[in-house]
Amino acid sequence: MRRLLRALTILAMVLALAACGEDAPSESTPSLTVALASPELREVTREVVASGAVAAWEEVSVGVELSGLRVASVAVEVGSVVARGDVLLRVDDRTLASQLAQSDAQVREAQTNLETARRKAARIRELASSQMVSLQDAEEAEAARDNAQARLNTAMASRDASRVQRDFTVVRAPVAGVVSARSVQPGQVVGAGAELLKLIRDGRLEWRAELAEGDLLRVDVGTPVRVEAAGGGMVEGTVRTVSPGLDAQSRTGTVYVDLPDPGGLRAGMFAQGRLALGRAQALLVPGEAVVRRDGRAYVFTVDADNRVRERGVAVGGAHGDMVEVREGLAQGDRVVARGAGFLGDGDLVRVVESADAADAANAPAAPDPNGTVAR
Repeated sequence: MRRLLRALTILAMVLALAACGEDAPSESTPSLTVALASPELREVTREVVASGAVAAWEEVSVGVELSGLRVASVAVEVGSVVARGDVLLRVDDRTLASQLAQSDAQVREAQTNLETARRKAARIRELASSQMVSLQDAEEAEAARDNAQARLNTAMASRDASRVQRDFTVVRAPVAGVVSARSVQPGQVVGAGAELLKLIRDGRLEWRAELAEGDLLRVDVGTPVRVEAAGGGMVEGTVRTVSPGLDAQSRTGTVYVDLPDPGGLRAGMFAQGRLALGRAQALLVPGEAVVRRDGRAYVFTVDADNRVRERGVAVGGAHGDMVEVREGLAQGDRVVARGAGFLGDGDLVRVVESADAADAANAPAAPDPNGTVAR
């Protein structure tokens, strides 16, 4: 009986192992159908991609130099284009006009007194020459004449000061540009030094991008730049200057890019741009061939026995649908062009001629109307 039980147990184990062997896939079955590509050596434009803010090249703050006066009128709105010397606003000038009229009257009075003192001094000098009056009298008359001249000079200086103050009631554009901000309304009482308007000088904008230390050292004045505008267009510019120092915390520096024709860009926008560093030869692979895992980039090459090998690479910028590989590949390598993200090191693959053929082979089977899976 014991022998029978042992025989039955061995038979059951053999049958179980046979069943497992039928369910397990063969090691020689490919895990995926792939198309290959070889790295291509092309001449490309090396670029640095950066982000930054669009700002006014120079923003001019405009205010008044008088305090306690009421704004009579404002001649501009935000967005107004002005030339140098154009009237921006006017302040009530009635008080200052009255002071100027008073100063004019004082000047005329001082001129009359001076003329009288001159004639008197001339007459007494003639009398003194004839010894009809003392020399002291002549000297006193001449001193009175000089004092009258000094009073006239003082009155004229006071009149000039009053005229300047009256002129301050008309605020003119110090530079040509575009009004970017307005914080004043007619009837408002203003103080000296308060900012009332802002102008973007010459309407000129610039893009200020932060670059890492390594990229900053490769950028020179005059480097061509393309900045992405709202709506997808590109705005052309050139590097005006490069920051001579780096931020001690972030280790980044700023490049300042002139935008002669800013198009859809506006001051205060945040935009991405590309700085062209020149032409060079680069090894390119399809973008889908690069797999990124844990912050590193990989490609899969195919051996002669159709097994894939994971290979770490150093990648550069994108050029259309291609990606530059700086390290880790040779021009003659065979790289999985599509589906690399589903592979592991050592997987067996089936190689076809085109990516479309690979997609068709890897497509899931569709069920037929009878409920079975079509092969």
